[in-house]
Amino acid sequence: MTDPLTSHSPRRRTVLATGAMGALLLGCSKYGDENGGGDAEETPSAAPAGKKLTKTGDVPVGGGKIFKDEKVVVTQPEKGDFKAFSAVCTHRGCIVAKVSDGTIDCKCHGSKFRVADGSVADGPAPKPLPARQIKVTGDSISLA
Repeated sequence: MTDPLTSHSPRRRTVLATGAMGALLLGCSKYGDENGGGDAEETPSAAPAGKKLTKTGDVPVGGGKIFKDEKVVVTQPEKGDFKAFSAVCTHRGCIVAKVSDGTIDCKCHGSKFRVADGSVADGPAPKPLPARQIKVTGDSISLA
C-alpha cells in the first residue's frame, strides 16, 4: 500500500492542479465589478430607446442624476438644457457615483467630468464621457 501523502499518482496531481486553477480563476475579476463597472474599453450596454428615465424637475440645474441600471447620467447645465452621457467612467469602467459642483464624479480613482459636455475636468480619465441621446417631452425625460 502506498502512502497517500507521498503518492504522486496522476489522479492526485490532476485534482490539485484543477483546485489551484479554480482558485486563480475566482481571483480574476475586473476592477470596478463591485461598482457595476468593467473594462473601460467595453461599450456600455444601451438601455432600450423610449425608456422613461425621470421628470425634468428631478434633475437639478447645474447638476444631474445617475441611472445606474441604464448606465446613463442626465444633467441640466442650465435651466431647461438637458444633456445625457454614459455613466461608465472612461478610466477603468466604474459607474460614476455622484453629480455635484458642476461635475460628474467617479469614486474609483477621482475622475471628474463636466456636466455641460462630459469632458474631463480632472483625471485620470483619458477621454470624455460619450454622449447619449435623450428626448424631453413635457416634463418627462426618456432615452431616445
